[in-house]
Amino acid sequence: MQITISLRGKSQKPPVTVDLPEDSTVDDLKKAIYKKIPKFYPDRQRLSYNEKTLQEGKPLKEYDITNGDNVVLKDLGPQISWKMVFLIEYLGPLLIHPIFYYFKSQIYGENFEHSQMQKFTFYMIMAHFGKREIETLFVHRFSHGTMPFMNVFKNSFHYHALSGINLAYWVYGPWNASGTLSSVREEWFIWTCVAVFVYAQISNFSTHITLRNLRPPGTRVRKIPYGYGFELVSCPNYFFETVAWISICALSQSLAAWFFIVVGFFQMYLWAIKKHKAYRKEFKDYPKNRKAIIPFMI
Repeated sequence: MQITISLRGKSQKPPVTVDLPEDSTVDDLKKAIYKKIPKFYPDRQRLSYNEKTLQEGKPLKEYDITNGDNVVLKDLGPQISWKMVFLIEYLGPLLIHPIFYYFKSQIYGENFEHSQMQKFTFYMIMAHFGKREIETLFVHRFSHGTMPFMNVFKNSFHYHALSGINLAYWVYGPWNASGTLSSVREEWFIWTCVAVFVYAQISNFSTHITLRNLRPPGTRVRKIPYGYGFELVSCPNYFFETVAWISICALSQSLAAWFFIVVGFFQMYLWAIKKHKAYRKEFKDYPKNRKAIIPFMI
């Protein structure tokens, strides 16, 4: 069958026609368009028919598209993979914190010995973002392949600026150096913070493995998650992420750390509520006693 493709917007380009078998899918249509117009690789396309967006993987006949019909193409602009976005986001703090930690005399204009608080905070932050990079490479499976390229700068600001430059500058400064009053922490308190951090990170990793196992590679399958953490909340990964950062905040007692987690938790709260509602809408047998992000509360 022949399908006409017209560009949405003020494009002066004439419509193009593609030939496809009757049993073709939306993915097949996107590939055919890409062959005709190489600029529009599949991830850059949003297709619609009769004002309804065409979902990847679905057959065209599900939308009643037949020979001679017109499908509208919207150009989403240059795209970047979600995996690459996450790698860039988490790489920022992994590079920024060592700069402030090891080049203290160049940054602060004086040499000093780091306190126990500064050392352990540094190790915890590096471990946290190192874990995130590993999970991005080997654990996470993304339901959405790409996002607009320009969004990477907005997304990276949260990590590069708030948990990177702002946090590193205030935590590793001479005002928290060894011997200063602000750096004094009891040994038991330091190790309690470390223990809570390790527990939260292991728990967070466990929930990510559970989510990974729900979705076969290369699919967008959605199932009800069960297991550790999920019996109480829909998004235990966000909950344990928050607990891990609270341990860093408690150890460092830095306003910059608290500011980062307040901003981060607000965003995770919005995501959790959205996912929680989506679960309940999609699955009629979804557990009614689950909260979204904080057990027994929210």
